[in-house]
Amino acid sequence: MTVKALIASFTQQEDLNFLLTNRIPRAALTRFMGWFSKIENPLVRDFSIALWKLFSDLDLSEARKTHFTSLHDCFTRELKPGLRPFDPDAAVVASPSDGIVGAHGKIADTELFQVKGAPYSLLDLVGDSALVEQHRNGSFVTLRLTSSMYHRFHAPYDAHIERVTLIHGDVWNVNPIALKRVERLFCKNERAVIRTHLSTGEAVTLVPVAAILVASIRLHFLDMVLNAQTRGPVNFPCDVNVTKGEELGWFEHGSTIIILAPGDFSFCDGIAEGTRIRAGQALLRRK
Repeated sequence: MTVKALIASFTQQEDLNFLLTNRIPRAALTRFMGWFSKIENPLVRDFSIALWKLFSDLDLSEARKTHFTSLHDCFTRELKPGLRPFDPDAAVVASPSDGIVGAHGKIADTELFQVKGAPYSLLDLVGDSALVEQHRNGSFVTLRLTSSMYHRFHAPYDAHIERVTLIHGDVWNVNPIALKRVERLFCKNERAVIRTHLSTGEAVTLVPVAAILVASIRLHFLDMVLNAQTRGPVNFPCDVNVTKGEELGWFEHGSTIIILAPGDFSFCDGIAEGTRIRAGQALLRRK
């Protein structure tokens, strides 16, 4: 058994995994990682990336550049041009990011679920009753980004962005083990609610959710990073038009994006829990 396989078998033990990734000073460790990852020292950078490769399936062959100034620079890497083409069908909502498909399906009135038997409410997630009405009995899909994945996310359709709301919260791990053990986890973690409308008028909402080691979300159209240190107003009115595939921002590490769509959208072929999906692949289609 290789060292990587031995580490994987050790960390996949549920009780141990939950202990090591949650029963720790989550906020303090996240702040430390935010500072540490930006150190531009070759020894720190090389050791950190080597350790990261040991604990994950990190593959940098798609990266646009081969030299990184820091661990953070590697986390937020761009890809070589053309590697994530977006589905050109105007009726398709494409995946905004690489990820693993998690809980998804119809919103039962205003109730979603993070895993089977673990419901949470739309109002608790987005914090706005008017937005809840727009997605009542709609569809939702959860995409989980692992630490080794491409961390940038894109516009999944041509749309108008009208508002971003930052909701401060915790930084629980968002892996399947934690989702089974922590009720309403997505409603407890730091998150941004990005409200958009398609050119045809339907409301589609993106909710990037932060997690341990990744409590910062960079949004290009606001030209700012949202995190626990964000002070002042947490509602950011926007008047921005974006085209399908346009880069919206990035996570500082890996996390989750929840997509909320109206009821007249259905899931595309091949969308199933546990499926790996790439940015640009067809996710939802207008009926």
